[in-house]
Amino acid sequence: MEQRVCEHIHPGIITMQAMLRKIDRLRLPVASRRDVESILVRQVNKELDRALPWQTGHGRRTAAISALIGHAVGLTLGELHDLKLAALLHDIGLLMLPTHLAKNRDPLEPEAYVAIQNHSRLGAALLGPFSFLREASVLIAHHHERWDGSGYPYGIRGTFIPLGARILAIADAFDAIEVPNATDRVLRDAIALRILQVAVGTQFDPAIVAALAECLGSRETASCVWGIDE
Repeated sequence: MEQRVCEHIHPGIITMQAMLRKIDRLRLPVASRRDVESILVRQVNKELDRALPWQTGHGRRTAAISALIGHAVGLTLGELHDLKLAALLHDIGLLMLPTHLAKNRDPLEPEAYVAIQNHSRLGAALLGPFSFLREASVLIAHHHERWDGSGYPYGIRGTFIPLGARILAIADAFDAIEVPNATDRVLRDAIALRILQVAVGTQFDPAIVAALAECLGSRETASCVWGIDE
């Protein structure tokens, strides 16, 4: 299955790999390295947006939401950095699937669904060899695991799922939820949050959804997050 899927790698992957290779070769002090990596990975994210135009901006918004939650639950600066990189690149594995699967929004046949489930593992495998993305690749590998163990690709559950991956899963879903006819951002976010809360204890970590709810309770904080789209 994996060999057949990899035959369909998007040509943009080659460009992104070259960009990531240059970043990986940088030898900078820790203080400046994180800033430079963040700036350059945002450039890679723009290439990802070009390759997946139907979800342009999703990676940046997911990174902003992830950072908001990460601060709230007390992640270290290093953990926040790895989480940000993971969020910006979390969908890169879609480019290793046939185009019709990556773009499809309709119900999938069982075989196609299995292929889609492989994208988080493929993305992690692609990014893992780059030393500065080693931790981020772990978060990407597990961001479709579920709190109750029914997720993929490995079916791990609860606190066995890395904390950053649990945060990324919620941020990813929160941004991806479509709320028709909700033109007001506050209303849209309230509805999206309620949808996440319905899945607490099954799909999502209850404590992290609660942390997101608390963050969104601050109108000022929420406005700052959605202003980050560069």
